[in-house]
Amino acid sequence: MVINYLRWFFFIITSINLGTTSMVNAKSAYNFEFASIEGGVISLSDFRGDVILVVNTASECGFTRQYEGLQSLWNEYKEDGLVVIGVPSNDFGGQEPGTDDQIKRFCTANFNINFPMAAKTFVKGERAHPFYKWVNDELGWRARPKWNFHKYLIARDGSLQDSFSSMVSAESSKLREKIFQLLIESKLSMAN
Repeated sequence: MVINYLRWFFFIITSINLGTTSMVNAKSAYNFEFASIEGGVISLSDFRGDVILVVNTASECGFTRQYEGLQSLWNEYKEDGLVVIGVPSNDFGGQEPGTDDQIKRFCTANFNINFPMAAKTFVKGERAHPFYKWVNDELGWRARPKWNFHKYLIARDGSLQDSFSSMVSAESSKLREKIFQLLIESKLSMAN
């Protein structure tokens, strides 16, 4: 009887560890890369020293208009070190059914998007991209994307700083203030 309990205990502990071991080793966002919508790879380490905003996107969502604000953010702050990365996903309501080529054409034609875009990616569940599993490890289950256009803000040192729900648009003062703070803090620390 005791042996059965020990086996059960060992099984549970092993299962828990197996589920998180790969993400525990990740120290920063720079450990991750996404397949690019244009082919090749978007390696977050290529943006070392920048502030990065990662957003899961969808073309047929009520929040799709947020592309305008994201492009505006990119235009306004890219020279200051902000990188916006769109991550199309069909995980919520089947609202990104197209191919990578169709998604790219839609974003370009309708919103003039020219910030980096990943290929269509899983962002939730067992098949979630490792970046999204790391987000869960760093900020907890409440920070998981609940819908399209969930946003993650990464500081210049690669640390995950904050999570913003779909309801927080790119025009939101809450998001913009946090971005501005991260852009300014790093400039001040470099000046000292």
